[in-house]
Amino acid sequence: LPAASASEYEEALHACHARGSQRLLNLCFSNGGIYIKLGQHVGQLDHLLPSEYVTVMRDNLLDKCPVSPWSEVRAIMKEDFGMFPEEMYHSIEETPIASASLAQVHVAHDEDGRKLAVKVQHAGLREMAAVDTLTIEALVEGVRWLCPDFNYQWLVEEVKENLPKELDFEHEAGNAARCRQNLASPRSVVGKHVVIPQVDASRLSNRVLTMEFMEGCSVTDVDALQGMGLKCRAVAQLVAQTFAEMIFIHGDVHCDPHAANVLVRRGKSGQAELVLLDHGLYRVLDDDFRREYAALWQALILADHEGIKRHS
Repeated sequence: LPAASASEYEEALHACHARGSQRLLNLCFSNGGIYIKLGQHVGQLDHLLPSEYVTVMRDNLLDKCPVSPWSEVRAIMKEDFGMFPEEMYHSIEETPIASASLAQVHVAHDEDGRKLAVKVQHAGLREMAAVDTLTIEALVEGVRWLCPDFNYQWLVEEVKENLPKELDFEHEAGNAARCRQNLASPRSVVGKHVVIPQVDASRLSNRVLTMEFMEGCSVTDVDALQGMGLKCRAVAQLVAQTFAEMIFIHGDVHCDPHAANVLVRRGKSGQAELVLLDHGLYRVLDDDFRREYAALWQALILADHEGIKRHS
C-alpha cells in the first residue's frame, strides 16, 4: 500500500483522538463523581495532551454533567435537615441550572424574596468515593507497569487527600468565609472588586450549601463582557491581580478556578467585578513557601538565571 501523505496522517490521527476523547467522556459520564473530576483535570492539560481530549473534556465537564433526579435531592434534604426542600424554601426550582462533578445547583427564593443558589451533592458519592479511588489507583498502577514513564501516582494521592474535603460543604463554607475576610482586610487591593457569595448557615450541611445567588457571565465569555461594556484586558488584569493577591498576600490557593467558577458582572461603579464560586478545595501556603515563590517569580521577570536556579 502507498504511504499516507502528511495530510492523510493528520486527518486519521485527528479522527482517532476524536473517537478516543468521546469514549473517555462517555466513561466519565457513566461513572460520575471522581471520574468526572479526573476528566476535568484532563481538560486543563492542554500543554500535554492532544487538543481533541482537552476540548471535549473542557466543553462538557465544567457545568454540563449528568443531573441527579429531584427525588434524590428531596431525600438528601430530608436526611440532612428533617425537611423536604419545599418546606425549607419559599420556592425552589426542581430543574438545576448547572450540574458539576460533585453537585448540582438549584435556584430558590426565601421568605423575603431573596434569590438563592442551592448546591446539592449528588447522591451516593460518599459511599462510592473509597471504591472509585481504589479503582483509579489500580488503573494508574496498571498503566505504569505497562509504561514505566507514565507516573500519575501523585494524582491518586491528591484525590485521596482532597476528595473528603470537597465532599464536605461545611468545609467549603469555612473556606468561603476566610476568603471573604481576607479580601475585606486593609491589606487587600482588589477586595472592592471581588465578591464571595454569602452562605446561609441555617440551610447548611455536609451535603447541602445555600448561598446568595450571584448574576454574572463566565470570565471567558468575551461577547457577554463586551455587551456589558467591559474591557477584556481590564477583566484579565483583575483576574491576575486577584489570584496573585490570594497566593502571595493571603497564602490561599483556590484550587478550582475554571471558567464556570469565575463569573464577571458590571459593578455599580461601571467597572468589572469578579464573583468567585466553589471554595471546596484550597491549598494554604506557609510564609517560607510564599517568600521563595515570590523570589522565583521576581527572578523569572528579571531573567535572573542564578535566582531561578536558587529558588526553583
